[in-house]
Amino acid sequence: MIRYAIAANLVLLASTAMAQESGQSLDQAASDPTASLMSFQLQDFYSYRFHNLPGESANRVQFRAAIPFTLAGTSNIARVTVPYITDSPGGVDGLSDITVFNLTTFDAPWGRWGVGAVALFPTGTSGLSAEKWAIGPAAGFSAQAGKVLWGAFNQNLLTVAGDDTRPDVNLSTFQPILNIGLGNGWSTGLSEMVFTYDWDAGEFTSRPLGVKLSKLTRFGTTPVQFTASYEHNFYDKGAAESDTVSFTVKPLLPKS
Repeated sequence: MIRYAIAANLVLLASTAMAQESGQSLDQAASDPTASLMSFQLQDFYSYRFHNLPGESANRVQFRAAIPFTLAGTSNIARVTVPYITDSPGGVDGLSDITVFNLTTFDAPWGRWGVGAVALFPTGTSGLSAEKWAIGPAAGFSAQAGKVLWGAFNQNLLTVAGDDTRPDVNLSTFQPILNIGLGNGWSTGLSEMVFTYDWDAGEFTSRPLGVKLSKLTRFGTTPVQFTASYEHNFYDKGAAESDTVSFTVKPLLPKS
């Protein structure tokens, strides 16, 4: 449960920033992890079915902020994700571990690529925290052909300190990116799904497949994106989430 939440936080950190750069519209940039625009979002993830835990469910609420800045002439995006567990199979609720991410991006003739780092802080409530400090590299790219955005992103967390009695957090994640603009602010594509490789277990402990539907609209002068998604996890060992639906509200602060 804890490792699945950490992996989910990793991909969400890589998927929240948006920008009107390189000719991208706001709805096109919505699914571009290398785009740069200040945004704040609130997400709810409801896992209504678990593998090997009949009748159990879980719910997680997350606040996330993405803040672009320039450092030494390079474009950067800093992001922080604060997850709060409202329901879990073990009956424990409260704050989970906070994740911080920074990405340095570079434009290319075919799109954009970036490199950066991600860090995990053991801020969670007892029973919901990995109780480990972890850090690691990240890299990814995105390219656009008409209304189709595609790419991939990789992130890694490796334990550097923490409670020696708890399992280490040594994870690598891979996120495929596919988003298709439908016009009038609508878009569809792959959900924020993340394939997770656990180096200690020696196997992929998350093998998801999901879809999403998004709508970008405006409240006054503020653009807001609404997203609904469904995801199924094919990894069926242990107490892993099987089916999850999520809803996202994301206000954007585009550059003037």
